Amino acid sequence: MHLLRRLALLVPLLLVISLLAFVLVRLAPGGPFDRERKPASPEIERALLARYHLDEPVWQQYLRFLSGLACGDFGASLKYRNHTVTDVIAQGLPVSLTLGALAFSFALGVGVPAGVFAAVRRGQRSEYAVSFLTLLAVCVPAFVVGPILVMTFAVQGRLFPVALWQGPLHAVLPTVSLGLYFAGKIARLMREGMIQTLALPFIQTARAKGVSETALLFRHAFRLAVLPVVSYSGPLLADLLTGSFVVENLFQIPGLGVFMVNSALSRDYPMVVGLVLLYAVILLVLNLLVDLSYRKLDPRVTAWKP
Repeated sequence: MHLLRRLALLVPLLLVISLLAFVLVRLAPGGPFDRERKPASPEIERALLARYHLDEPVWQQYLRFLSGLACGDFGASLKYRNHTVTDVIAQGLPVSLTLGALAFSFALGVGVPAGVFAAVRRGQRSEYAVSFLTLLAVCVPAFVVGPILVMTFAVQGRLFPVALWQGPLHAVLPTVSLGLYFAGKIARLMREGMIQTLALPFIQTARAKGVSETALLFRHAFRLAVLPVVSYSGPLLADLLTGSFVVENLFQIPGLGVFMVNSALSRDYPMVVGLVLLYAVILLVLNLLVDLSYRKLDPRVTAWKP
């Protein structure tokens, strides 16, 4: 029942998000045709507004948008002429999904073992070293990590391509640049979760009964210690899957992040609203999956009660 209620709430919530995005993007100063190379005459501007129904009242534009949305049509892009929003999403989403999935796998593959190692080695020099590296990963942004990786491994080392998105080797540096920050966050969450779990009474009881440390870590403590990481993974994965403008722009990757920022700057109203709705759907679905995972990992969670 709880799952059905959550699914039923998605539709009105998405309607509210679409309305807010639709109105707010139109309140921003400037218009979609202000950045044209040659200023358009008043007659041409009126014709363009009429073509895209921008001369109608906002409420009427929103109803028109909803009628198209019911058929799976977000409308035509104002910046990318002769392309619909669906066309642009179909072009950029697979790239962003691939990059996001790779970065997410990298973040988990590095962050979870590093967090467990730091918790087990608490108080030792190796733990201080790992904690320092994870803190450094969190503090250094992607627009700094990316150029360093390019200069070190692409320009000087010539181990990987500098940019573009044409093969497996092209994905290495963008994946590390995008995933390193999140790997540091996951490592710190995992460390704190593991430290708190290892201090629980049932862990101490199991240790007193002679249960090996390996069994304590991976059979008893890990399921509870990983809960903060699971909670963080929902919005993290949504953020990664919808693209990162900095990394995509740096490595010339044709993903959704570049389209989102360019559309916002050029006041491409249909594109902005369409991408916001896409992001909202991904975020809401992933948060629902996080709730399901919580119940599997910790039966004490009461999220399924009315």
